[in-house]
Amino acid sequence: MKVNFLLLFLLIISLISFYVRLFPRGYEISLLITVDLVATIPVVISAINALKNKKVTVDLLASIALFVSLIHREWASVAFIGLMITSARIFGIYTEGKADSAIKSILKLRPERVKVKKGRELLTLPIERVKLGDIVVVEAGDRIPVDGIIIEGNGSIDQSSLTGESFPVTRIKGQRVFSSTLNLSGSFLMKTEKIGEDTTFEKIVALIQNAQEDKKGIQGIADRFATFYIVITLCSAIVIYTITQDLNLILSILLVACADDIAVAIPMAFWGAIAKAGRHGIIIKGSEYLEGLSDLQTVLMDKTGTITKGVPGAEKIICFNGFKAPRALSLFAEVESVSEHPIAKAIIKHAQNDGIKIRVPSKFEEVAGLGIKVMRGKEKIVAGNLKFLEKEKVRFKTSELKIAYSYQNQGYGVVYLGVNRKLAAIFTLADQIRPEAKSTISSLRSLGVKRIIMLTGDSERVAERVSKEVGIEEFHAGLLPEDKLNYIRNFAKNTKGKLAMVGDGVNDAAALKLSDIGVAMGAIGTDSAIEAADIALMQDNLGKIIQAIKISRFTREISRENFAIWGAVNIFGLFLVLTGTMGPTGAAAYNFVTDFFPIFNALRVFRYKIS
Repeated sequence: MKVNFLLLFLLIISLISFYVRLFPRGYEISLLITVDLVATIPVVISAINALKNKKVTVDLLASIALFVSLIHREWASVAFIGLMITSARIFGIYTEGKADSAIKSILKLRPERVKVKKGRELLTLPIERVKLGDIVVVEAGDRIPVDGIIIEGNGSIDQSSLTGESFPVTRIKGQRVFSSTLNLSGSFLMKTEKIGEDTTFEKIVALIQNAQEDKKGIQGIADRFATFYIVITLCSAIVIYTITQDLNLILSILLVACADDIAVAIPMAFWGAIAKAGRHGIIIKGSEYLEGLSDLQTVLMDKTGTITKGVPGAEKIICFNGFKAPRALSLFAEVESVSEHPIAKAIIKHAQNDGIKIRVPSKFEEVAGLGIKVMRGKEKIVAGNLKFLEKEKVRFKTSELKIAYSYQNQGYGVVYLGVNRKLAAIFTLADQIRPEAKSTISSLRSLGVKRIIMLTGDSERVAERVSKEVGIEEFHAGLLPEDKLNYIRNFAKNTKGKLAMVGDGVNDAAALKLSDIGVAMGAIGTDSAIEAADIALMQDNLGKIIQAIKISRFTREISRENFAIWGAVNIFGLFLVLTGTMGPTGAAAYNFVTDFFPIFNALRVFRYKIS
C-alpha cells in the first residue's frame, strides 16, 4: 500500500512539474520519463504473469497502451495511465481493507481472558489455556469465551455477533451458548464443549475470510469481460490503423479503452456484499453463490425444521360429555406433567399460556408410546392415543370418533383424554409453522422465483395441510433422504436457472451439497450445516433467505450500473477522439478522471442496509 501511495505521489509531482515547469528546462522531462518507467514495470509484469497462466487481463491492454505511448514519446500519457492503474490498485486494496474491517470488528468481540472454576478456586486465565470440560463462570456483562452448555444459572444472551438478530434470547440450564455472544443479565456456569478454532465463532470468521480470499467467482466475472473486451478492442485498433495509418489515433483509442475501473469496481462490490451479509448472520461461502442467488428460479424446501419448527404445538381442545375447556385442559396438563415427551411439553405449555395452575399427580403409570394413567382417589384419568384409551375401557361414541378422525384427516395429531371411562376431550397437535414462513414464500414469488416446492418425509395429509397454510402449491411427501437426493438429481436436469435447496443442514446435508446453492437455516452451533451449505443462515429465521437474495440483486444492480457507466464514458471518450477533439494526453487524462465513477458507485454496497 505504501509503495502504491509513493508511486501515486511521484506521478502527480512529475505531471505537475511537467505542466507548470517547477524545475529547470529538461529536468521535468527526465523526472517524468523516470517515473513513467517505474510505473510501467509492475503493469507489464502483471500482464506477462497473466498470459503465462493463459489469462487475458486489462493489464495487457494497459501494457500495450504504455508501450505505444513510450515509443511515441507521449510521456504525459504514460503518467496518466500510471495514475489510473495505481489509483485503481489503491482502491482495490482499500476495498479489501474495508471488507476485512468487518472481520476485525467481529474479532474484537473475542474475549482475551476467561474465568474458570477449579474446585472452590476461581482462576482468570488467558483464553488459550481453556480446556474441554472446564467449568467457565459467566457473569452479567461478560462475553462468552467458548461454546458450551449451561449447567447452573441462566442468562439473557445477545447473539447479534453471530446471528444478526436484534433481540436477546434467554438461555437456561441444559441449553447451549456460543463464544463471542454477550451475556446481558444473569449469571451462570457452563461446561466447555468447543475451544479455539472449533468454536462456532471462529468457524464463521474463517468462512467469511475464505469467501473474501477466494476470488475465483469474482475474478471470473472480470476475466470473462476482459477477454472479450480486449480482443474486440485490439482487433478494432488494428483495423483502424490499417485504414488510417494514424498512430496518434490508435494510441488515443487504446488510452480511452483501458478498463481498469471495471476490473476493480466489480470485485469491490462482491467483497463488500459478502462482508456486509456476514455481519448480519448470512454466511456466503463465495461470490459464485452470491451471484447465483440473483438468478434463482427454483427453491426446494424441506418441511421439518425449515418451514416448520420441528416441534409439536398444541392447537385446539375439543370437549365432550359436559366437560369444559378449562377443566379438560387442567386434567390434560396434570396427566402430561409427569412425562418428558414432546407432545406432553406442548400441552403443558398451552396450559401455562392459558394461566392453568398445574397439579402434579402422586400416583401415575406411563406406558411408553401409548399414554399415561393417573389415579386420584376413585377418579381415573387417562391421556394418550386411541388404542391406549380403548385398553383402559374408555367408551367412544361414533360422533366423537368422527370428529377426531376429521382432524387426523387434515394432518393433525390427536391426543385423547378419558375420565372414568368417558371421553372428556381431544387435543389436536401439529408441527408448528414458522411465523415468517408464509410471508417468506410470498416474498420469494414477488422476487421472481418461479417454483417453490416442499419436500418432506411426513405423510401426505400433513404435507397438504402445511403447504396450504404457507401458500406452497407443489409438494412431495413420504420421502426418505435418498428419495430427496434422487428427486433433486432428476429435477436439476430439467430446470433452467439456479436451483436452491433450503434445509436445516442436519438431515439435509447431502441434498444441500447436490443443489446449485445449498442454504442451511439456523446453522448456529451445527457444524454439519456450516460445512455442508453454500450459504449458512445463522439465525433460525426463514426470512433471512430474502435478505440474502436482496443483497445479491443489489450487488448485481451495482455491477450492471458500472458496466453502463463504463460504456457511456467510453462511447463519449471515443467520440471525442474520433472527432479530433482529444489526443493521446487528453485521452489518458479523461480515462483517469472517469475511472472513479464506477469505483465510487461500487462503494455504495458498504452503505447498503439489510432489512
